[in-house]
Amino acid sequence: MTVKLDFEECLKDSPRFRASIELVEAEVSELETRLEKLLKLGNGVLESGRHYLAASRAFIVGICDLAHLGPPEPMMAECLDKFTQSLSHKLDSHAELLDATHHTLQQQIQTLVKEGLRGFREARRDFWRGAESLEAALTHNAEVPRRRAQEAEEAGAALKVARAGYRGRALDYALQINVIEDKRKFDIMEFVLCLVEAQATHFQQGHEELSRLAQYRKELGGQLHQLVLNSAREKRDMEQRHVLLKQKELGREEPEPSLKEGPGGLVMEGHLFKRASNAFKTWSRRWFTIQSNQLVYQKKHKDPVTVVVDDLRLCTVKLCPDSERRFCFEVVSPSKSCLLQADSERLLQLWVSAVQSSIATAFSQARLDDSPRGPGQGSGHLAMGSAATLGSGGMSRGRDSGGVGHVAAQVQSVDGNAQCCDCREPAPEWASINLGVTLCIQCSGIHRSLGVHFSKVRSLTLDSWEPELVKLMCELGNVVMNQIYEARVEAMAVKKPGPSCSRQEKEAWIHAKYVEKKFLTKLPEVRGRRGGRGPPRGQPPVPPKPGTIRPQPGSFRPKPEPPSEDLGSLHPGALLFRAAGRPPSLPTMADALAHGADVNWVHGGQENATPLIQATAANSLLACEFLLQNGANVNQVDSHGRGPLHHATILGHTGLACLFLKRGADLGARDSEGRDPLTIAVETANADIVTLLRLAKMREVDAAQGQAGDETYLDIFRDFSLMASDNPEKLSRRSHDLHTL
Repeated sequence: MTVKLDFEECLKDSPRFRASIELVEAEVSELETRLEKLLKLGNGVLESGRHYLAASRAFIVGICDLAHLGPPEPMMAECLDKFTQSLSHKLDSHAELLDATHHTLQQQIQTLVKEGLRGFREARRDFWRGAESLEAALTHNAEVPRRRAQEAEEAGAALKVARAGYRGRALDYALQINVIEDKRKFDIMEFVLCLVEAQATHFQQGHEELSRLAQYRKELGGQLHQLVLNSAREKRDMEQRHVLLKQKELGREEPEPSLKEGPGGLVMEGHLFKRASNAFKTWSRRWFTIQSNQLVYQKKHKDPVTVVVDDLRLCTVKLCPDSERRFCFEVVSPSKSCLLQADSERLLQLWVSAVQSSIATAFSQARLDDSPRGPGQGSGHLAMGSAATLGSGGMSRGRDSGGVGHVAAQVQSVDGNAQCCDCREPAPEWASINLGVTLCIQCSGIHRSLGVHFSKVRSLTLDSWEPELVKLMCELGNVVMNQIYEARVEAMAVKKPGPSCSRQEKEAWIHAKYVEKKFLTKLPEVRGRRGGRGPPRGQPPVPPKPGTIRPQPGSFRPKPEPPSEDLGSLHPGALLFRAAGRPPSLPTMADALAHGADVNWVHGGQENATPLIQATAANSLLACEFLLQNGANVNQVDSHGRGPLHHATILGHTGLACLFLKRGADLGARDSEGRDPLTIAVETANADIVTLLRLAKMREVDAAQGQAGDETYLDIFRDFSLMASDNPEKLSRRSHDLHTL
């Protein structure tokens, strides 16, 4: 814009003035366009700079992480520390440059656009309105006839007013144009000067920062050169050792086993194939170790060890020439046997000899140990202490550091659990996990013969225990369950077997107690007592009527049950459903199951909900675990197609979602709204459940492709199980809560 208007010319309103006005307006419009473009480009530069700073700071964090990889190295740690500090200072200087640029854009360019040009636009609008008014007044004054004197006088007065208004606005407009001309020059020049000053400061600081490191860089270059020379010599030595070792080892047919005498006895370790005890009799290769009077194995180095034999003095070893596989031997203990396979005949003999020697060493150490053993400190106590610590997996180690408070001690500390539930033998080391009672080894064998639909037997010392299962065992116990299954023993004058009774007597007692259920209290006749609150046992779920309004997405909300003075008047299935609600009562649930309640009973008056869905709505981890251990179907749905996993996801019960996923819940099941659990979790913004479901889907994909999958999956599920059992309040959160923790 090069035009500067003369005030005298604007009063004349000459064609030259109007031409100058049009030229100025075109130039101001172009100036405004270019200034707005400059603002947009400047904001783009600032945004790119901020992204650059964020990426650079993340890059610095990545460099810092290298210093914590492996054992600490002083020279490397010093190098990374100095250089990352230098980079951080330069990034701070860059951030100051961006702030100065932003301030300059706001102070100079944006002020010019918003304030300077706004005054120009207002003056232009007023000028052209005054010009139109003057033109109209001139035209009207010229058109008045000579004979209309009064109208001519009025027209003349109006013309005078319009001319005065136009001239005032023209002078204001000319002033605004001249001001814009001057302001444009020094605002733009000042903007550029401020940018140059900010750039100069930024690069000067960078130069000073690098100058401080100049001497250190020279010293580091010399050290790196020496390191390269040393590394080359070490590489040459390693290559020579590699060639010699390769020539030596390639001539051997099999690896040399590790066999040595340790402070705790003979130690041997190596790979063996182990046959599983399941129905498929699959073989798996594991790393076995004989140490400290135990035979243990593990799959990976970081995995918890599993105890095969917790006391070698109680076992024997024998060859298996009749086995279908070669090089097999069997380790037999009173509780179980384990079939193992070596890679060759030589390794087979070495392993058999090592086990026999370890047995002999264990007996020798026992004879030399003169310290007396009190009650409960024999081999059974040893198994309880060591196997619970080593063989119970990550759960025991995560809950009790240093082996204190292991599973057996926790369960046996419950009132009545220090004796076998059925024969009262002290220090029972077995348990029925669906009944919640402790058993001696003989009674556990009888329970196992009943079948898992009656009793699921597990060792307190040799098997892995999940935290929710331990709490379930502590919640029930022998006293509670015997009040149900032995309620009429005294009235019937029946004698309960003792520890010294024969196996036949114990077997008859257990069969009468759990299978025939002779000692239960009799419930009243259930005919006609359902009261419309649920279908009879075995009746299929009631489908929703056609044309009914579908409910809004949400979880099952139990309707208030009518008060009942006598819970015994309920159908066993209805009693189980009622007891699973808030607050759940495990003894009442166990009583209902003992009296024949269907664990998958459906309540027609409550949207065909099952006891498992009722316990899910009550957010009871123990009630859900109890129902699942007693055969509850984790995928049975209500009248809206929602299973327990759907309800746990909607309600945000992360611990229950973890439990259902571990028990085989269907990830792809969709409710009547067409939503699977992952979709619901995303909609409800529950970050923990989204994580669990996505991990489970990844696990499914890996399994479908025949891949073993990442052990991180199991670690995360174990962590969620521990948190659900020990700190459930930490899982009651949504994704927006995660930012405040």
